Amino acid sequence: MRGFFTVGQQRFSFLDFGGPGLPLLAFHGHYNEASTFAPLAQALTPRWRVIALDQRGHGESDRAQSYQRSDYVADIAAFHRHLGIGPVAVLGHSLGGVNAYQFAARNTDQVTALIVEDIGAVVNADWSMATRLPLNAPSRQAMISALGPTAPYLECSFRQFDDGWGYSFDIDHTVLSHKALTGDHWSDWESVTCPTLLIRGADSEVLARDHAREMIARGAGRVQLAELSAGHVVHRDAPDQFADTVRAFLSQLPAGQRASSASRTEARRYS
Repeated sequence: MRGFFTVGQQRFSFLDFGGPGLPLLAFHGHYNEASTFAPLAQALTPRWRVIALDQRGHGESDRAQSYQRSDYVADIAAFHRHLGIGPVAVLGHSLGGVNAYQFAARNTDQVTALIVEDIGAVVNADWSMATRLPLNAPSRQAMISALGPTAPYLECSFRQFDDGWGYSFDIDHTVLSHKALTGDHWSDWESVTCPTLLIRGADSEVLARDHAREMIARGAGRVQLAELSAGHVVHRDAPDQFADTVRAFLSQLPAGQRASSASRTEARRYS
């Protein structure tokens, strides 16, 4: 089910994949949106209930004036308040991974577990892909053909407009977001206090193996590392293994924490 909420003049969209399970908040990467987590949500049900945000400038959420780190973290805090679910597990891929661990670092009492998919504590974001994307195409199939092997990773963001097919994100805004993502975020990574799972694609060009191991070493014993046979978008390249890994990690949460979040989720109705 799609829901909406507004913060100031900014309207946000999210997908609640439903079910009776425990809540898991999910945050996508650049070029994607909440619907990218549909296979994960299906795989985790009925034990877990995935609720995914279209982050600012993505999906059905509004474009924004700013894409700074503090903006994204504030958005997650507003999303969490809107849901009214109390302490919860969070998951993020790439851009969403940094957003998730920065939220967890700054709201330690609200995050019971953290899952970060293929992004580091130091990020040198490459926005060259954004500048190479075809701007529009006369049909969905033409867009797929123009993108080639990249198409499966962007399909969830395809949209039909009056002048043809394009994306649910703005390319110039994506570049701004990439630039703001670049930086040293070790202080946030080291400030997280909850159990953490770092998932790395073995063939990733974004998160180097040595850097992932340093993140484990600097994680104060709270971080586990899982390496799966995949590229940067692990949940797309290895969906079954990704879901199994997430499920196994979440099953380690103390029962009391899970029950508390679940009861609050069931009490809330979205509009």
